[in-house]
Amino acid sequence: MVNRRDLICGTLATAASVALPGCRRREISGRLLTSPASLGHRLLDGPGAIPPVSVRRSARVVIAGGGIAGLAAARALKQQGIRDVVVLDVLDAPGGNSSYGTNSVSAYPWGAHYVPLVRKDCAPVLDLFRDLKIIVDEDALGRPVYDEYCLSADPQERLWMYGRWQDGLVPTIGASLQDRAEFSRFFAETERLKNLLGADGKPVFAIPVDSSSADPAWRALDTLSMEQCLRQRGYQSQRLYWYINYCCRDDYGSTATAISAWAGLHYFASRNGVAANADASTVVTWPEGNGHLARELALGSGAEQVVEALVTHVGRSGDGVAVRFFDARSQRTVQIDAPAAVVCLPRFVACRVVEGLDPRGAAEFSYAPWMVANLTLSRMPEGRGQQLAWDNVIYDSPLLGYVVATHQSLAQNRRNTVITYYWPLSGDDPAQERRRALRRSLSDWQSTVVGDLLRVHPELNEHIENVDVRVWGHGMIRPTPGFIWGEARRSAAVNQPPIYFAHSDLSGVSIFEEAYCRGYEAGRLAARRVAT
Repeated sequence: MVNRRDLICGTLATAASVALPGCRRREISGRLLTSPASLGHRLLDGPGAIPPVSVRRSARVVIAGGGIAGLAAARALKQQGIRDVVVLDVLDAPGGNSSYGTNSVSAYPWGAHYVPLVRKDCAPVLDLFRDLKIIVDEDALGRPVYDEYCLSADPQERLWMYGRWQDGLVPTIGASLQDRAEFSRFFAETERLKNLLGADGKPVFAIPVDSSSADPAWRALDTLSMEQCLRQRGYQSQRLYWYINYCCRDDYGSTATAISAWAGLHYFASRNGVAANADASTVVTWPEGNGHLARELALGSGAEQVVEALVTHVGRSGDGVAVRFFDARSQRTVQIDAPAAVVCLPRFVACRVVEGLDPRGAAEFSYAPWMVANLTLSRMPEGRGQQLAWDNVIYDSPLLGYVVATHQSLAQNRRNTVITYYWPLSGDDPAQERRRALRRSLSDWQSTVVGDLLRVHPELNEHIENVDVRVWGHGMIRPTPGFIWGEARRSAAVNQPPIYFAHSDLSGVSIFEEAYCRGYEAGRLAARRVAT
């Protein structure tokens, strides 16, 4: 039984006894991190779970939520000359699902771990990347030049099939002529969509999502599942369906049967960023994944950052707002009075804490639970067929495989590393998957992850030093059929000055660019309000 103190801390440290497949039982150390769920569940425990306000203070702007959207809002406020900004976050550090960790071997991600090359029309992110020196120049054609150390090193991806590794994630080993023809047709179609304009002259698939065409002929794709769309177009290759399912699970946490066709195609067709020094499929990454971006945003925000802070109420107070939060470190409830607030909380939380929002308004917002595990290894993984890549995927595994934190390192002849395993719990019922996930023990998670790893890397049996696990109960928004262009998302994004809303779930797509653009715009609006 987990006690309240353990839950508030969000971490259970233990040495778990893991039964390795075909091996003797041995001890593997590790921790189980429960993310914000433990502290957040105080919102469900009734009035007595939160003590009354004992401290009152003021600020110019309060930002509820310190994920990428919240940090982007703080950046916008700073650029507009607004000082005395407070960012509140329930985790022990800002970043949300771009959080990261470090140990003696490497930094490593606890969530999002890359950004595709940025589209030329996604100005806020391009400006950020220039400011952070991720983009360092441009060529004669106006294409950005990226810092080489931020671009994923080769080889970028590999796939395990039939006892060996192959280059890339499209399953080519043993592929039939029909498989190859259907992959060629699908990629030709999505390549055409990258530059296609709707009847209103806007890109059919854009980033941010709301910059996409309103052409009803294309938006109608949102009423279908991605699987239905593929079948209507005559695709039959099981390998193609595996690949599309992998991509949907990777970006949306769910299979193609549960994801809107519009969202499924957006995954491919919106990725048309270019670089002078990289091909279109290259991604931007760091050992700690998008934790690098979260850290840089936090350091440059100019805002006061209060962590382990559970926001319990956001409401109007005169011409401004009153924001209350429970400070888990001091065990006190604090109220901040301010002229404006930016709410960067997922909708299911915002509907519980923002005065005037109906909790039932979050019913159509569906979230995929995730498990992320970081394994410290005293030996680098090997593999027949293709050398170790940054992203390593196992065909037909329920897990998504692993990324290598030290892949970007310049150190020669490394002997140890950290690998990050991802598992979207993409069953038909996310709520049931979430409940099941929160009941699982550390040793259970470790057994699953280690078993999957040793299936393809038996040489690592004696080289797994530690396995830490984090469970994200609401890891990302699921763009289910009808959600992207439905009324629930549209109405949720409407601001209520002096309260402004920003979170990637208001886009229906949980990617860095969406969170950043929404947060940055909300910060600009709040700055305008405060300055008048």
